[in-house]
Amino acid sequence: MNETLKRLLSGVVYVALLIIATSYSVNSFYLLFGVFMIIAVYEFCQLIHLNKIAPIILGTAAYCLATQYRTNQTNDLLLLIATLFVSVKCLLLLFDSKKERFDNASKYVYTIGYVILPFIIISKIPFSYNTFRPKIIISIFILIWTNDTFAYIVGKSIGKHKLIERISPKKTIEGFIGGIVFSVIAGILISKFYFQPKPNYANTSIIIWTISAVIISIFSTLGDLIESKFKRIAGVKDSGNIMPGHGGILDRLDSIIFVAPFVYLFYQILYYVS
Repeated sequence: MNETLKRLLSGVVYVALLIIATSYSVNSFYLLFGVFMIIAVYEFCQLIHLNKIAPIILGTAAYCLATQYRTNQTNDLLLLIATLFVSVKCLLLLFDSKKERFDNASKYVYTIGYVILPFIIISKIPFSYNTFRPKIIISIFILIWTNDTFAYIVGKSIGKHKLIERISPKKTIEGFIGGIVFSVIAGILISKFYFQPKPNYANTSIIIWTISAVIISIFSTLGDLIESKFKRIAGVKDSGNIMPGHGGILDRLDSIIFVAPFVYLFYQILYYVS
């Protein structure tokens, strides 16, 4: 089997599994992303040379508690603040050209705040007014995939100016802008045809999904670059090899785990404003 076909088949299986498990029930959604989290923690610990046992136990326990017991808004806010703190730390790391290794404390901070806590936030995103709405998380993935696809196409076609060449030589500013534009178009289409809001809410829905598309495009690109920075420091091409032709789970989910806290922050702002 050639590499292109292998990549295509594993990609189709991944997308189908994600959509089916997310749509089927809240329990299948929790289970799938719980498994994803464990694998991602394992892969990340390998990247930064951290013993895997304690982080996997900690992550599994925290995820199970968060998904089986409803938390109040104060706890959710503290979770969000802690995750955003590490997200900012990751952004500083991205633009730090001298960073080549991590001390033990930093390894645990990144493992918890960059991998474990975002998965817990992902498990909270599809809930609106205490109702499980799988279309929300599926739509976020659609926007991430749209951004990735059209950033590549536009960058390949007309890209001339590098985005952050020392981290990802193939990404261009033109591709970055193209990804945002097509994600906004996808967001409008999702709002009109996938969610089909009532006529008096149509404009509000379009605005929400347009802003969501911009947030998702920007931070999914940054998430991809941040994981590339971790891999560059580790001196590896992929975080793992569980997905033939695609690398590891962390390679596939680097965008969503970085996007999650910023999307969740936007939704919390909407909740308080409304």
